[in-house]
Amino acid sequence: MKVAAVIPARIGSSRFPGKPLALICGKPMIQHVYENATACSLIERVVVAADDPAVQQAVQAFGGEVAMTSSDHQTGTDRVAEVAQTLDAEIIVNIQGDEPLLPPDAIADAIRPLLQDERIVMSTLKTALRPEDDPLDPNIVKVTTDARGLALYFSRAPIPFQRDDGPCSQMYRHIGLYVFRRNFLFDYTRLAQTPLELAESLEQLRALEHGHSIFVSETRYYPLGVDAPSDIKRAEASLRAQS
Repeated sequence: MKVAAVIPARIGSSRFPGKPLALICGKPMIQHVYENATACSLIERVVVAADDPAVQQAVQAFGGEVAMTSSDHQTGTDRVAEVAQTLDAEIIVNIQGDEPLLPPDAIADAIRPLLQDERIVMSTLKTALRPEDDPLDPNIVKVTTDARGLALYFSRAPIPFQRDDGPCSQMYRHIGLYVFRRNFLFDYTRLAQTPLELAESLEQLRALEHGHSIFVSETRYYPLGVDAPSDIKRAEASLRAQS
């Protein structure tokens, strides 16, 4: 079964303009994401979905494959779907362009459930929150799942709520990676946006509100995402620690 990855790279981020091109240890952020994706043994092809010639030129400069997409897309998944129409792959991986520390093995953790169970049409990743993480931080998206590993809810608020001083339930951080069966990806992008999706600014809630299941695979990795310029130094420190 062919697996392709598409990395949506939007130059006009409101919180961090030019984010895909921000340098981390001398390389553009998008290059770190691309190299990790190509190193995943389950992925056969990787394409950056760009909306600006500057991103296109940067990807071409390091030898990556890039496709120019419409600048009118509302979400990264819409951008991924545009590129997926040109790909000969049954499984499409949407790897967020602001996850430069996402290891190839973690990407594989998200892909494997779709290879093993044909009933799963969409999957993502979670990892246990660490003691030093602030559950109130809206940039750390939390997720809860049922006993089968299917998502119950994603939120920028702490979930589950701890009502009393009894034993604490483990909280999980959601990692911004989505794996779709090809046909479901196109079905998903045709769904109307939903109230919870808009309230939380979390597009994966659209699938849940329309009654679709998302399998959430747990990974032992805890990659640091880059949400703001201040995160660059943390990312560089983490990369140096790994080398």
